[in-house]
Amino acid sequence: MPTTTNTTSKIQEVPLDQAKLYGDENIATPIGTIELQNTYFDDDASKRLYEEMDFQRACQCYVWSTPLVSVTTWRNRQASDYGAKNPSDFVVYESLKEKRGIVTGNLTTPYIFNFSDLGKGAIRVEYPPGKTAGGVLDFWMRPAFDLGLTGPDKGQGAKYIVVGPEDDPEKYKAEGVNVFQSATNNVFIGIRILDPDPNFSATFMSHYKMGPVDEEPSTSNFIKGKDVEWSATSPRGLDYWKNLAEIINQEPVREIDKPWMEMLAPLGIVKGQDFAPTERQKAILMKGAAMGELMTRNLQVNPRFAEPYWADTSWYKSFDFLVAQETGDRQQFDERATWFYEAVGSSEGMVNPTPGAGQVYMTTKRDSEGRMLRADQTYRLRVPKDVPVGQFWSLTLYSENTRRPYDNGGTDIRSTSLDSRDKQLKFNDDGSIDLFVGVEPPTGFESNFMKTVGQDGWFVYFRLYAPLQPFFDKSFSLPDFERL
Repeated sequence: MPTTTNTTSKIQEVPLDQAKLYGDENIATPIGTIELQNTYFDDDASKRLYEEMDFQRACQCYVWSTPLVSVTTWRNRQASDYGAKNPSDFVVYESLKEKRGIVTGNLTTPYIFNFSDLGKGAIRVEYPPGKTAGGVLDFWMRPAFDLGLTGPDKGQGAKYIVVGPEDDPEKYKAEGVNVFQSATNNVFIGIRILDPDPNFSATFMSHYKMGPVDEEPSTSNFIKGKDVEWSATSPRGLDYWKNLAEIINQEPVREIDKPWMEMLAPLGIVKGQDFAPTERQKAILMKGAAMGELMTRNLQVNPRFAEPYWADTSWYKSFDFLVAQETGDRQQFDERATWFYEAVGSSEGMVNPTPGAGQVYMTTKRDSEGRMLRADQTYRLRVPKDVPVGQFWSLTLYSENTRRPYDNGGTDIRSTSLDSRDKQLKFNDDGSIDLFVGVEPPTGFESNFMKTVGQDGWFVYFRLYAPLQPFFDKSFSLPDFERL
């Protein structure tokens, strides 16, 4: 009986980019040598190719799903840690502990947040007048519409009806009612109080009403004063995918997301099925979550689709893409992952401010020499005089690990956020102000200082509320942080 001699081992190995993918060939790949015999490969190579294919899919699915998992995590943690489990429950975040749980939470104004499910039916909102900013967002964190000064009510108050993706908004249209449709069943309602009057918040909440569209709206329940330490940062490892599987089962699949459903299926995430991954799938998902987060963090730190806003600096405009997250010919999931890895929420007022209205968030991760900011060094930011804002500006410190307000052991808000309304700040004689971040403040500047600790890398948001024309024409700019 004739025998077959394996001659493949005698064939010289070729780099992947030079492979013919034909005949007898040994191909060097990142997953080891793939041996072709008569153009075919053996079962071991097949297994390794599937492992690599599924790992790559897991990495990209992490980038794609970043906003969806982030807001689902927030919803779940707000319900468990603050008891916000009823449709009309709002949580009011005021203290440092409360706000420190929110990814890049704003520490200068009160927050009011609710999560509602339109799968149970449309909701009606009676929104009070006053100086507020916010909106109703779907679970891709795209605004269905703004509320307050940048919304249809323009701060004058209005009635709204919000319908789900499988409902018909036409049947709700009526005189004096603004009707909007969300692309997801789950929606997020976020409100920031901008009126400095300490009595305004209570007045606003007493007049805010919400409920099912076929019922008379009633005053909502506002949960206050919990002062709970908590975290809305997306989990790592298998829990990340557990949250993704949960929300996928609660939502209709958009046409644009069908390819991603195909990529998730071999990983054990299938709409309509429980999340019960095999040991093989668990191993791939764990590695995919870690590599996916590293890829997403790289987008966040070094966004290759954007340039610094001011020439010769490292300052970026944080939200640098369309609120719809897609153009006429592509979905901007790299861009949105950059923002939603380090932040939550979006609104027209945040993304497309106009002189005297809206907000601008500027961020940097590097010093004046282009070096990454470090927790074991001290830095100075010299803010020029006359920052062009109609309201105020603030500088807030965040952890790169959690993307939440920096936990340096401080117990008051100014330990991680300084703003132009702060009476304790020390200004220079020329009207500029030196703010310091790092290990120790220079003598005499303790009131202008925010402390960093250990190896917890950091970044900042410089927020301009109601930015004025010099910001838009770039006659105003910020310098980079200087390492002292």
